[in-house]
Amino acid sequence: MAKIPKVLHEHINTAFPANVCLLGSVLPNGFAQVTPRGGTMVYDDGHIGLWERGSGSSAAAMHDGSKLTVYFRKPSLREEGILPRGGIARFYGTAKIYRSGPVYEEVWRRLVQPEKERDPDKKGYAVLIAIERAEDLAGEPLTLD
Repeated sequence: MAKIPKVLHEHINTAFPANVCLLGSVLPNGFAQVTPRGGTMVYDDGHIGLWERGSGSSAAAMHDGSKLTVYFRKPSLREEGILPRGGIARFYGTAKIYRSGPVYEEVWRRLVQPEKERDPDKKGYAVLIAIERAEDLAGEPLTLD
């Protein structure tokens, strides 16, 4: 399991709305699906959490064991010397779905308010992505801590 560098935690947690993370998944037809995720967060050093409220093709393709990619871009991090090559980090991992329980409640608790407002009846579910690889745009491992 790879670690999410601590220096990026707050940047990812506050990415909404200016630097929303993109989530990549694979549809049943083999095509990539890339969609913005406003509720993306660092759950802990090895997991990215998100709240899935969608009913489209991305949600339909997501299940326990789905391979997912989180693409984070914040150009100012390049200027600050934190992330080379465009201020970009990519995280690759495997999804686990939570429809109830402590993880479900904790992801909801940490969710940014605008995303909570888009799911007022709390019909969505939590997804934890166990990060297997964390890298910069050139494919080099993130070793920022």
